[in-house]
Amino acid sequence: MRSIWKGALTFGLVNVPVKVYSATEDHDVPLHQVHNKDGGRIRYQRICEVDGEVVPYQDIDRAYDDGEQTVVLTKDDLASLPSERSREIEVVEFVPSDQVDLLTLDKAYYLEPDSSSPKAYVLLRKTLEQTDRTAIVRFSLRQKTRLAALRTRGDVLVLQTLLWADEVRAAEFPALDEDVRISAKELEMSASLVESFSKDFDPEEFGDEYQRELRTLIDAKLEQGDAIDTAATFGEQDADDDGGEVIDLMEALRASVERSRAARSGKPEQPAGKKKSETKKKASKAS
Repeated sequence: MRSIWKGALTFGLVNVPVKVYSATEDHDVPLHQVHNKDGGRIRYQRICEVDGEVVPYQDIDRAYDDGEQTVVLTKDDLASLPSERSREIEVVEFVPSDQVDLLTLDKAYYLEPDSSSPKAYVLLRKTLEQTDRTAIVRFSLRQKTRLAALRTRGDVLVLQTLLWADEVRAAEFPALDEDVRISAKELEMSASLVESFSKDFDPEEFGDEYQRELRTLIDAKLEQGDAIDTAATFGEQDADDDGGEVIDLMEALRASVERSRAARSGKPEQPAGKKKSETKKKASKAS
C-alpha cells in the first residue's frame, strides 16, 4: 500500500505521528465505453463553453455560481485556506462507541505509526480498547474538512470519515405514522424465523456474484476469439502533435483494424499498398 497523507494525531499534549492509507479498494472489473458499430473508444473532453476549445486539466480552476455571478477560485486560493494546510488529526472528544450512528460512517483509512517508537500509537489504541470509546476527530484531506471516528481494528487504528449531520436525510414516511397492531403470536413466529437464520457473521463466506459472472463472460469471449485488438479501438490523433511518428502510428492502427476486420469476416487481409494501387486504377478509369 502507498500512503496518501501523513501528519499527526493530537489529543491534549500527546502527539502521534501517523501515515494514512486507504483501507478499502474496488474489486469491480474495469469497463470503458465503446461505439457499438466499430468498437472505437468513447472519449470525453473538457470543452470551454466560451471559446469551444479543449482545456488541459492543469488549466482548470474551480468556481462557485450563486445563480447570477460566478466566483473563480484558483489553486492558490484553495491552498491558502488554513484548514487545508493543517497536517493534524485533532481529537475533539471521546464518545461511547455505540453512540456513533452506522449510517454516518463513510470512507475508511488505516493509520500506521510514523516514528521510531510506536509507544504513543499503542498507548492510544489500548486506551480506546479498554474504555470502549471512539475518538471523534477533525482533519483536512483533499481540500475538505473532515469529521471522522477513530477506532481500533485488531492492532491497527482505523480512521473512518463521518457524514456531517446535514448530509443525512430525515426518514419521513407517512405510512410509518399509522397505528399498526402486531400480535404476540406474530412476533413469536417472526422471532423464531430470525433464530433459524442466526449464526456468526463471516464476510469471507460472501462474494460478488455479478463480478464473478462478468469475469467468466469476458474470459469466455477471449477464448472464443470474440475480441479485437486494443490498438484498433483508438481513433486518429491530430497530425500536429508528434509529426512523422503520428503518421507511422496511424498506419499501424489502420493495419490493425484491417487485420481485425479480416479475421472477423474470414476474408484474407489485403496489403495496404495493394489497396492504394487499386484506388488509383479506379480513379484513372473513372476519369
